[in-house]
Amino acid sequence: MPIPPRWAVLSPAMTSITWKAKPCLLRWGLIALFWLLLWQIGAWRLNQPLLLPSPLQVGRRLGELAVTLPFWQSIAFSLRRIAAGFLLGFFSAALLAAAGFFLPPLASLLAPPLAIIKSTPVASFIVLALLWLPSPWLSAFIAFLMVLPLCYENLLAGLKSADPLLLEMGKVYAFTPFQVFRYIYLPALVPYALAAVRTGLGFAWKAGIAGEVLAIPTGAMGTQLHTAKVTLETTDLFAWTAAIILLSLALEKGAVALVKCLSHRYTPPKKEDMSC
Repeated sequence: MPIPPRWAVLSPAMTSITWKAKPCLLRWGLIALFWLLLWQIGAWRLNQPLLLPSPLQVGRRLGELAVTLPFWQSIAFSLRRIAAGFLLGFFSAALLAAAGFFLPPLASLLAPPLAIIKSTPVASFIVLALLWLPSPWLSAFIAFLMVLPLCYENLLAGLKSADPLLLEMGKVYAFTPFQVFRYIYLPALVPYALAAVRTGLGFAWKAGIAGEVLAIPTGAMGTQLHTAKVTLETTDLFAWTAAIILLSLALEKGAVALVKCLSHRYTPPKKEDMSC
């Protein structure tokens, strides 16, 4: 009897996920193709590349930029600072959420400034920050501010969602604080942390790029957008925008996958995690 190949001994759950991924990718590919065709038709009808270049022109220009060193240097410049602002905001929010959960008066004290930060327009913070910070690090500060209240609210809600019966069981079995966090609070936090990462990373990226457009630091992606707008290089403007969107999607998918990977040993996978 021949020995089956290694992939044949995979569990049914793993093979079902593999087969489900193909229709998912096909569906999203068709959706993307629909909108690209709509864009192409609009560019043909308008016939004004200065106002609306075609997706073929934008794709060709993006390919030309992608083989140049300044393109990747701009990506590294913006990515390093915005990622630093996001991580600082996320972990600061985690510490404040834990403190506010165990000390309710502190949560009441933090509510007004966090509400002000959440309600104030991003442009106002950018203009004010230009008075205090050097332009290269303004995007990190703006990303930090945008992430902080959003992640704080999500993580605090996650802590509050922990099952009281499980907490009572932990007391009965004399769980240590680490065991209570690992087996009770962490599983409750994971869905809220995923929501915070998904939403917060997008907010941080968009706000950080907006800060760069106004601050115009040398070598940033936002500066490239500003330059393309000033020189009326519409194709370059669309190409840099496409690069920003693609990088934002890749960062979001990577960050969500990392959170799921770290939490997998504590919480079983759910059906919605395997869907499109």
